[in-house]
Amino acid sequence: MRSIWNGAISFGLVSIPIKVVNATESHSISFRQVHLDDGGRIRYRKFCELEDREVTTGEIGKAYEDADGTLIPVTDEELAALPIPTARTIEIVAFVPAERIDPLQMDTAYYLAANGVPATKPYVLLREALKRSQKVAVAKFALRGRERLGMLRVVDDVIAMHGLLWPDEIRSTEEVAPDASVTVRDKELDLADALMDTLGEVELTELHDDYREAVEELIAAKASGELPAAPPAGERAGGKVLDLMAALEKSVRAAKASRGEETGEEQGEEAGARTGESAEVTPLPSRRSARTAPKEVGGKKSTSTARKTAAKKTAAKSTAKSTGQAAGKAAATKSTAKKTAAKKTTAKKATGKKTAAKKATPRGRASA
Repeated sequence: MRSIWNGAISFGLVSIPIKVVNATESHSISFRQVHLDDGGRIRYRKFCELEDREVTTGEIGKAYEDADGTLIPVTDEELAALPIPTARTIEIVAFVPAERIDPLQMDTAYYLAANGVPATKPYVLLREALKRSQKVAVAKFALRGRERLGMLRVVDDVIAMHGLLWPDEIRSTEEVAPDASVTVRDKELDLADALMDTLGEVELTELHDDYREAVEELIAAKASGELPAAPPAGERAGGKVLDLMAALEKSVRAAKASRGEETGEEQGEEAGARTGESAEVTPLPSRRSARTAPKEVGGKKSTSTARKTAAKKTAAKSTAKSTGQAAGKAAATKSTAKKTAAKKTTAKKATGKKTAAKKATPRGRASA
C-alpha cells in the first residue's frame, strides 16, 4: 500500500514514527462523460476569466472569497508557516471508552504502520496498551491542509485511525425528528420484535454490492455486442403504509420464507397436496410466539371461526337434549317395573289370604 502521510505518533514523551495508508478502497464503477452525437470525450479545462485562456496547474494558486466577492490570495508558504503542532504529528490527547465516540463522527479510516525498525517496540507497546485498557485514543492531526480529530484503535495486530468530524460539524436532529406525536402500541412492537428475531443475524463478509455486479454484467454484455438482459420486474417499496400491522405480519412471513422456514398454512397446503385433499391447518403458537404474538386487531373473530363455534354449541345442546331424553325414558321404565312388581306382590298376598280362609271352614257343618 502506498503511504499518503509520514509522521509520528506523540504518546506523552514517546514518539513513534509511522506511515499512514488508506484502510479502505472504493469499488464503485466510474463513468466518463461523452458527447452523445459522436461519442467524443467531454473534458473540463481551466480558463482564466480575465485573460480568457487555458492555464496550467503551475499557474493556479489559492484564494479565499470574502462575503462581498473579494478574493484574498493565500500562498502555500503562508499556510506552512502557521504554528500547527500537529503538522507532522498525531498527538494523542486522551484515552476514552469506545462508547464515548458517536458513530456519526466517524470519517475516513487509515492504517498506521511502524516506519522503520526502531519504531517497532514503541508501536507494539501502544498497541498492547490499547488492547489491555479496552479504550481508544483520541488524537489531533493535520492532513490535506486542515487540522483534524482522530480515534486510534486496534484492528487485528495493527493500529487503525478513524478520522473524526469535529463536534460542531454534526448537525442537530431537531429539524429531522417527526413533528406529529405518534403512539406505538404494544402489539406493533411485538410484531416488530418478531420480525427482528426472524431476520436474525448476518455475516457481514457475506454481503456484497448487487448493483455493482449488475452494472458489470451490463458493461460486459455491451462490450461483447450482446443485448443486455431485461432486469426482472420486482416490487418496489414505497407509497403510503395503510395498515402497519398487516405490513409487519407480511414482512414476518416473507422473512421466514426467505430463510426456508415454513408457516403452518404452507405445511397444511403441502399435506393436502400429498393426500389429494384440501386441508385447513390452524397452527399452534409456540412458547415464544405465545408471549410475543399480539391478539387480533379489533378483537373481532372471522366469519368461519364464528360459524364453527356456533356449530359446536348446537351439537353440544343436541347431545345434551338426547342424553336427557334417554335418561328420562330409563327412569320411567324403572318406575313402571317397580309398580308392576308391587302389584304382583299384593295379588299374591290376597290369594294367600283367601286360601287360608277356605282351609279354616269346618266340614261337619255340611254333614248336618
